[in-house]
Amino acid sequence: TLIKILLGQLKPDQGTVKVAKNLEIGWFDQHREQLNPKKTPWDIIGDGSDYITVQGKQTHVVGYLKRFMFSEEDIRSQVSILSGGQKNRLMLAKILAKSVNVLVLDEPTNDLDMDTLDMLQDMLMDYDGTLIVVSHDRDFLDKVVTSTLVLSGNGKIQEYVGGYSDYLIQQKQEKNKNSSPKVSQNITPETVTHKVQRKLSYKDQRDLESLPNQISELEISIAKLEDILGNPNLYTENPSLYQDVADSLETAKIALEQAETRWLELEILQEDLSQN
Repeated sequence: TLIKILLGQLKPDQGTVKVAKNLEIGWFDQHREQLNPKKTPWDIIGDGSDYITVQGKQTHVVGYLKRFMFSEEDIRSQVSILSGGQKNRLMLAKILAKSVNVLVLDEPTNDLDMDTLDMLQDMLMDYDGTLIVVSHDRDFLDKVVTSTLVLSGNGKIQEYVGGYSDYLIQQKQEKNKNSSPKVSQNITPETVTHKVQRKLSYKDQRDLESLPNQISELEISIAKLEDILGNPNLYTENPSLYQDVADSLETAKIALEQAETRWLELEILQEDLSQN
């Protein structure tokens, strides 16, 4: 009811709802009523076009949907034959393709496998807008949210810093102090409970698998560029080409260093996690 009032789908019996200017809301409905079962993911995301603009950059529909773990066969299949998890991923892809500054998610973890759940968590952690999420998944809330609203009945809504586990800790402290319900004064966003990571996230795992090929390709590219610059006559014959190649070589070397550093960090992280 609260979410529907915030979205303007219901009118409050009393009081008012103030909506900020330039508010762009993305709405994830757990019943997936926004998805036409007769359309394909390509139809829904592309809306008749092969390219879409995401965060100011033009990208192909297929490439965008592959980020959400869709195969090319799934992209051309009707929504009606997709699994529940695939439909949830499609809903997220549809919402995140738009420039929204408020994201409202109603039970987004339903029907998701662990890899997709990791991907969802990574995406939401990178999201820089306001996130409002309703979920029964306490672990998901602990990892994603920074503030918990507790509806305790009789019209009372209490805000607690952190996720669900942090709320339980603060609630216990309040009871021990025999004080009226309020946010515990000794818990801040900087001191909320940090959860122990038990495995690599979806993004980290993908990077760990793809980086060796990227490093190899960069090394080959660098060797070719260095071979071109090895021509002693290049600078005098074509100074513009020489500069372009030199700039490309510098960019490739920086990219290689970053890729190698990232790969090493992930290797160390994976080893540490395997020992815990």
